[in-house]
Amino acid sequence: MDDIGNRHDDTAVAARDILKKMLDLMGVEATVTISEEFPVEGEKGLTSFNSLNIEGDDLGILIGRRGQTLAALQYMIRLILCHQTQQQAPIIIDVESYKRRRYDSLRSLARRIAEEVKTRRRSFTLEPMPAFERRIVHLTLANNPDVTTESTGFGEARKVVIKPKNA
Repeated sequence: MDDIGNRHDDTAVAARDILKKMLDLMGVEATVTISEEFPVEGEKGLTSFNSLNIEGDDLGILIGRRGQTLAALQYMIRLILCHQTQQQAPIIIDVESYKRRRYDSLRSLARRIAEEVKTRRRSFTLEPMPAFERRIVHLTLANNPDVTTESTGFGEARKVVIKPKNA
């Protein structure tokens, strides 16, 4: 394996150990596994991130409302890992594959709504969602020739609007 592969493996192992310790301190009984890399579509195509999946009973408390607790947990783990390794680490933390399912469902929703917007020639506003979820919708439809997207609103009320391109 090359140096980059080893560094990612070492980073994922370090992140897993930090996450296990944090969950123990929180009194949460769960198993943390390094899962296959989490694909995220970006401006430069598909990018993969090391992914940690937390599994156990009754872990909804780790997800929180609209995934906010999970996002905060991921942020803290990345900060601690960055402090320990002196480098930024692209780690995705998931609870029982919640993020993976949400990612897939948002991409599907975006495509379905884009078809409706194309057919009806009328804009459609999605429900308010966090920034990382809005980004999934924007990137999913970025190369769609029939629709365009924009975010509107402020704070937690920020939404994605999908519009016909030639409107």
